[in-house]
Amino acid sequence: MLTIADVPGYLPGKQQEWGGIIRHGAKLLWCYSEATVPKVTLTTRKDYGGSYLAMCSSDLRADFNFAWPTAEIAVMGAEGAANVIFRREIQESADPVAKRQEVIDNYAKALYNPYIAASRGYIDGVIMPSETRARLIEAFRVVGNKRQALPPKKHGNIPQ
Repeated sequence: MLTIADVPGYLPGKQQEWGGIIRHGAKLLWCYSEATVPKVTLTTRKDYGGSYLAMCSSDLRADFNFAWPTAEIAVMGAEGAANVIFRREIQESADPVAKRQEVIDNYAKALYNPYIAASRGYIDGVIMPSETRARLIEAFRVVGNKRQALPPKKHGNIPQ
């Protein structure tokens, strides 16, 4: 199973919540967690927060997780982090506009880098786009004979 991820995150509105986005997202998580076939993920650009986890991360037992140098793997985007994580710090500064821009720049510099994610073990490696085909073929070759046994059960707890 190959997952190519470019998802800036979940931002459901009232319409999506009433439409059951949480329930449908749970189905995706269930499918990835129950799958026993080889699983390889490639992040090409943005992969934030819950969407990173839902798109077959190592937490869902992906066999290989790769990212291009353009990938951004973080809890949330820089502007969202400025609004949520650093709100108080920005409000208490002498120049909130300048402080907000500084926080955005620092957050982007610190986390919008796939090498940070690799150093923390979130991904297995950063690959160049020109190497993608060969690296994916090699990854599937390595796990091609994968045999994974899940705990015995009659059926999983399928989200309805």
